[in-house]
Amino acid sequence: MLSLPIQFSKLLKRFLLLTIFTLFTTLAHAEKVYKLKLAETWGPNFPIFGDASKNMATMAEKMSNGRLKIIIHSSNKHKSPFGIFDMVKSGQYDLGHSASYYWKGKVPATMYFTTMPFGMIASEQYAWFYHGGGMELMNELYGKYNLMSFPGGNTSNQMGGWFQKEINSVADLKGLKMRIPGFAGEVLAKLGAKPTNIPPGELYTSLERGTIDALEWVGPSLDLRMGFHKIAPFYYTGWHEPAAELQFLVNKKKFEKLPADLQEILRISMKASAFDMYIQSTHESAKNWSTMTSEYPNIKVKTFPKEVMTALQNANDTLLKEHAAADPFAAKVLKSQHAYLKQARQWTNMSDKAYLDSTAR
Repeated sequence: MLSLPIQFSKLLKRFLLLTIFTLFTTLAHAEKVYKLKLAETWGPNFPIFGDASKNMATMAEKMSNGRLKIIIHSSNKHKSPFGIFDMVKSGQYDLGHSASYYWKGKVPATMYFTTMPFGMIASEQYAWFYHGGGMELMNELYGKYNLMSFPGGNTSNQMGGWFQKEINSVADLKGLKMRIPGFAGEVLAKLGAKPTNIPPGELYTSLERGTIDALEWVGPSLDLRMGFHKIAPFYYTGWHEPAAELQFLVNKKKFEKLPADLQEILRISMKASAFDMYIQSTHESAKNWSTMTSEYPNIKVKTFPKEVMTALQNANDTLLKEHAAADPFAAKVLKSQHAYLKQARQWTNMSDKAYLDSTAR
């Protein structure tokens, strides 16, 4: 039997070796740099949308003290603006920045997580995502495809679009060729319009050459730069995207391989940059609308006639029922959104809306 001094000496050596090994492993782990590639739908230096992904990458690198680096590839690099879903799913890219409703042709229920016609405004939608079960539903869906999805920036209420001709009745929508994605395109199709989706870089030319008769993009925050006001005289107020939320897509397997602290840093960076984009979009719309009206005073701001709005709402209600009947998951999401909107809108009406109505001059 070994004496106590010898036993203690051996235990001390083991302890010191274990301590050195743990310290070495921790230091090596701390110094390791994780590089992630992000593909975005937008072109290089695209304002606001592109700023959101750049801000996210900058924040993540700073908060991680350089351990998390995100390399951004714009659409000119990867050549597939609407291919983000597949590229992140397959692992070709680790992250993506796009809009969930672009994938409705692949997975129809994805469109509910961008915005819905006549639905929640931005403040209500953010509350639903983070406190009303929206995030859980979104990731239940995306989890089936080795993906995670996070809010990626909100444009707030979008304008109804630029039109070459005035819309005076439902009949004026029949045959109308309009760039409009998501569920709103289905609503317009129900009334006889011909919706299409066109990459951002082709929108101006398509409208100018008459390939389309109308388009919706965002609002003054981005429309000024696109120049639509130079070739289409009618600017309609919104109904279809009261809170258009972009998304950060994350490859789930890649995310799970990150250390826990970097996972949290990535989450916080996405959340902060998304909210910052919402603020930036609000600021730029106010500033750019002032510029547009001073330089182009003949822009005709229009609201769709009551007849048209009623028809749009009725078509929307019909389609929602059809989608819910055909897809149990869609029914679950729509039930959640409807219930949350019913609750939240009471407060919106007696706070923001009441304030705006009572102080209008």
